[in-house]
Amino acid sequence: MSELRKSLGLPTLIALGVAGVVGSSWIYTSSVFFDSYGAGGMILGLIGGAVLAACIALAYGRLTATIPRAGGEVVWTYTALGRPFGFATGWLHIGAYIASLAFYVTAFGTVLAKAFPGLQTIPLWTINDEPVHLPVLALGIVLTAVIFGLNWRGVQLGGQVQVVLFAAMLAIGLALAVTGFATGTPDNLFPAWRADQDPLGSTVRMVVPGITYLAGFSLVAIMAEEARVAPRLIGRAVVITVVGAVAFYVVVLAATAWVSPWEQTAAGKLGTITAFTDAGFPALGWAALGIAVLGLLTSFIGLFVASTRIVLALARAELLPPALGRIDARSGVPRNACVFIAVVTVVLGLLGPGAITWFLDAGGVFLGLVWVLVVAAYLILPRRFPNLRRPASALGLLPVVGAIGALAVIGFALWPGTDLSLVWPAEHLTLLGWVVLGAVLFAITRPRRPAEELQRRLLGEHAGTVLGEGRPRDDPSSG
Repeated sequence: MSELRKSLGLPTLIALGVAGVVGSSWIYTSSVFFDSYGAGGMILGLIGGAVLAACIALAYGRLTATIPRAGGEVVWTYTALGRPFGFATGWLHIGAYIASLAFYVTAFGTVLAKAFPGLQTIPLWTINDEPVHLPVLALGIVLTAVIFGLNWRGVQLGGQVQVVLFAAMLAIGLALAVTGFATGTPDNLFPAWRADQDPLGSTVRMVVPGITYLAGFSLVAIMAEEARVAPRLIGRAVVITVVGAVAFYVVVLAATAWVSPWEQTAAGKLGTITAFTDAGFPALGWAALGIAVLGLLTSFIGLFVASTRIVLALARAELLPPALGRIDARSGVPRNACVFIAVVTVVLGLLGPGAITWFLDAGGVFLGLVWVLVVAAYLILPRRFPNLRRPASALGLLPVVGAIGALAVIGFALWPGTDLSLVWPAEHLTLLGWVVLGAVLFAITRPRRPAEELQRRLLGEHAGTVLGEGRPRDDPSSG
């Protein structure tokens, strides 16, 4: 059985993780969040969301250090909970990631249109009151082709590009932070809520979207098989990803509220861009738009790679056609999986942001379910496989706290009348349709290999350790 090539160092892995988490819309939608929750509510709510995400990340880190395999969540839940749960984890994850990728097809041109309005011309069709414009769609298809090309040649090339983009994002963020805190005043930030805003309630309501802002930290775990570093360091990189991403968010948003009165920014339309422009730094305002563009690119790269590795894991277990699990010997890339993800991304991207928003909102529920399943695997694996039992730790039950937070995300989405409720009926039908499609696909898929062989294919070189048959041959602690 072919294995993925170990070509990613720790800095590249962390860059893929953090840059894959930091998206684009938060830069210009911070006006909306400031207006709804206050600057304090948005910033503290993000930190609260990060705490819950970090609790989940502890489970990811432990499981990644134990079984660093491609599509980690699929491997863990399949091993701990069985075939149906392994499929459900992968299918839900694909739904969430594909929704984001398809959204990026038109989001790239839409973000650029904030600087070049001429891109939003030549409307092709309209879905859910959102027109799809030819220049915007063409840019998105070209971008998808470029990212597909990076992945076709090997993950190392895409990782190197990600590091460069990540460094540029950090440089812009540092410039915003230094300028904002050096020239602004605390009077612009405090009081951090309007008189009509409840500080505690606003902060708590922001925790739920705050969790979703950090959802991409699983990229590190999904790509662990390709890391040429010790498994325990890969596990730590998962947690570092959450900490690094929230630090970037908080510093830039705090500088946004420091450099210019946050209520003035809340009344604007472009968040950080508005704040620095109003403060007399229009160049930095547009540099903030650069973060949005870079964040979109890095998220696109990270999610594309991660999606193909989830498909690979499902194919290894014959939960998807085995052909999708073939790895090219020269590049070490699952090229069939790359083609599959690229085609689905473009086809769904043609629907435009109006329809894809339905998938994105449903994707928040999918990710919440994946997190709950991962925490269940975290708790059950040591009980099913005694050799994986770990020493007692005060942090051992924190992932359960994170799972409760994930259930809260699901609850807010499904319960009518909340700020995050799914739109009836479109988003509920989208969620139900994806679940039903997955159930049908699972029901008609029949594995050709015995269950034990499929388990070993998923676990790869770690099968012996997990199943209690000794350490893998390349375990540095053996011999």
